[in-house]
Amino acid sequence: MARGGVPAPAALAQELGLPFGALPVRKLGIPGHEETAFGALAWSSGRVVRILNRSLVARLLEIGIRQSSLDEVERRERAELERRAESYPDSGHDLRGKTVILADDGVATGASMRAAVEAVHEAAAAMVVVAVPVASLEAQTSLQQPADAVFGLHTPGQFRAVGSYYRTFEQLMDDDVVQLLGARPPGPRT
Repeated sequence: MARGGVPAPAALAQELGLPFGALPVRKLGIPGHEETAFGALAWSSGRVVRILNRSLVARLLEIGIRQSSLDEVERRERAELERRAESYPDSGHDLRGKTVILADDGVATGASMRAAVEAVHEAAAAMVVVAVPVASLEAQTSLQQPADAVFGLHTPGQFRAVGSYYRTFEQLMDDDVVQLLGARPPGPRT
């Protein structure tokens, strides 16, 4: 999942001679609390897949956050998602009937990963596996239904921000993702 989830699968794919690509996703963060997602967007075959936490959206509206504010977050994130989809080279992988492993640097709320799982299901993958180094217990549990398998190496009881589980947690730029995508092998070894 682009951007943060690209380095680890890039190295693994290079080592194993497996194909990989970047799936652009964007979290829809609560205005004023952007790290907490009320939904997410993912890019799938030229269109946007959108998931919402409808109960959270209803609570946000009840406490006075305006629908127009949520709509503005979605408009801004959709524009950024489309920009990234145009910026990253198309992986060219036909996912129909394939097992797809979705990797990211970690999962806090699970919203972005749920959107990614939906996008890959829409691309007709046979099996969708989620693999992350760290996940909140709630997110890992919530992903059991839409994904076929979920692997989180570390699921702490008191989850903090994903970055707090890394010694260094530098943000990747688009150029970093494009460079890593350029290093991908041509396809699986026989």
